[in-house]
Order: sequence, then structure tokens, then C-alpha cells
Amino acid sequence: MDTLTLLGISVALAMDAFAVALAAGLALSPLTSRHLFRLGFHFGLFQALMPVVGWLAGLTIQTYISAYDHWIAFVLLALVGGKMIREALDDDEDKQPNDPTRGWTLVMLSIATSIDALAVGLSLAMLRVDIWMPALVIGLVAGVFTVVGMLLGKRAGALWGKRVEIMGGIVLLLIGAKILLEHTLLQS
Repeated sequence: MDTLTLLGISVALAMDAFAVALAAGLALSPLTSRHLFRLGFHFGLFQALMPVVGWLAGLTIQTYISAYDHWIAFVLLALVGGKMIREALDDDEDKQPNDPTRGWTLVMLSIATSIDALAVGLSLAMLRVDIWMPALVIGLVAGVFTVVGMLLGKRAGALWGKRVEIMGGIVLLLIGAKILLEHTLLQS
């Protein structure tokens, strides 16, 4: 696989991670280096591991996964996005905001943003492309895009306040809907 193709695939796969990171940056106050590291590391790790898993699975489970992978991504993003909106609308000032870089939220977001990478791994297995270099590049690009997205999200959050957290939740819902529609329309 040539370098330009690999970078193109990596950037395309990192777009969902970038958009989710933007929303996470909006929700976190203050945004710390720990937040940046956790989300960047996990998104990069999952983006790197999922193509490997897809590649190893090869053709054997492709038909099972492709039938519902978009539904999994949609549900995970809808749950997290809905939770962000609900918490933003909650008037309880004493309540600590949810940290999307911790716990199950982090795991759900990491899986949801990397399901497309699983499909890329399946495709690369069919093309008999060695997976190790593409997985490394995909993971690194996703990690960098995640950190940049969080930093941009934080800057926007400082300008527009709590309304931006609602927008972040809506963005996650829209990403989930986009994934669902793309896969549903492609199967039609």
C-alpha cells in the first residue's frame, strides 16, 4: 500500500474521532493534559487495534459484523450524546460534569469511533495487505486528530459556555445517525 493511500485512509478514519474529541473538549472544564492523553491514547489505540482485529478475522466473520456494526456505533454514540445533552440541561450546579475520558464512556466512544477501522482491516485482509504498518499509522493519525479536536473544542467551549456542551451532544447524535444512514443506504 502506498503512503498517500495509507494517509488518506488514516485521515478518513480519524474524522469520527476528531468530531467526538471536539465534543469532549467542549464538555471538559478544565481540560487537562490527562484528558488529552487519555482520549488521544485510547482513540489511537482502538483505531490501531480494530484494523488488526478485522484483518485477523478476515472473511470468516465479515458477513456477521457488517450486518450490524453501524447499529452498534449508532447506539453507543446516541447514548453518550444523549447523556451529554441531559447533563447540560440539568440545572444542578453542584453536580460534577461527566468526564468522557474515563470509564465506560471512554470505552464506548473508543469502540464507536473505531468500528469503521474494523471494516478497513477486513478489506485489507481481502487485498492481502500486511496490516502492521497501516495499523500503526491509522492509530497515530487518530491520536493526533483526537488531541487537536479536544483543544479546538475547549477553545469553542470557553467562548460559548454550556450551550456548546449541548451542541457537542447533538454532534455525537448526528455522527451516529450519519454512520447509520451511510450503512443503511449502502445496503439498499
